[in-house]
Amino acid sequence: MIEEAFTALASRQVIMPEIMRIDISEFNGEVDIKSAYIPGYESFCVKLSTGFFDNPKKGLPTSNGMMILIDSETGEIRKIFVDQGLLTDLRTAAAGAVAAKHVSKENSVSAGIIGTGSQARYQLEALTIVRSLKNVRVWGRSLEKAEKFKEEMEEKLGLPVTVTATAEEVVRKSDIVVTTTPASEPIVQAEWLHLGLHITAMGSDAEHKQELSEEVLATADVVTCDSLLQSRRLGELRACNDNNIIENTIELGEITGKGVVARRNEEQITVTDLSGTGAQDTAIARYANQIIGG
Repeated sequence: MIEEAFTALASRQVIMPEIMRIDISEFNGEVDIKSAYIPGYESFCVKLSTGFFDNPKKGLPTSNGMMILIDSETGEIRKIFVDQGLLTDLRTAAAGAVAAKHVSKENSVSAGIIGTGSQARYQLEALTIVRSLKNVRVWGRSLEKAEKFKEEMEEKLGLPVTVTATAEEVVRKSDIVVTTTPASEPIVQAEWLHLGLHITAMGSDAEHKQELSEEVLATADVVTCDSLLQSRRLGELRACNDNNIIENTIELGEITGKGVVARRNEEQITVTDLSGTGAQDTAIARYANQIIGG
């Protein structure tokens, strides 16, 4: 379903406006509105999502939101999903799984997670669907939250999880790394990279966010993304000044729909930048509607 959305995006037939964002800096929050119409689909989605990053201090979830499913022919409202961000979490995790499936090396056994929130959990679960993991490392700014992540995921997945003292250790000792933070300054540095590594960076979806140093993209053998246009505006490619990197970046839809090969051997270093697209929201909202018999 998410692969289908990426394939549609690569066809250049999808109508997907730029993301509308409202920054609520007073409360360290943001509101995003995303949408996309995919020709041939009987319905499409308009999504409102929020991220208020001080909420955990108040005992509240960081993200929230709702999706509105609209009839493509009549404009009638088919469903309103007041899902508190769950569908967004699921489609984002699914996108991470698609990236790992098509871009990471097939014999990857160790996963590294940077960040300890809900998306960190969903990303790890999704990874276990496409790769036979044997161990996990996690790093977060809060040791308490990292230990909680370890406890919960070991119980849920039956995999050993190690809490590391640094993000560097996560990167150096993992085959696949997923970054899941709203960082405004780069966390992952180029000197930490090693042969065969794959990184999926999904935290940068705004002009002020960046999880990877510019040198990471320059060091990578292959760079992929969900939407090149959007990644250049809001994702990790926003900070990239190397036109050669941008021109050679592969959209996931080119891989899923056109047979383009991203990784050509097990020693290449690969990066996928996920900024999140309205096409994914339309895909997950339609799927949810089908599941409940809509």
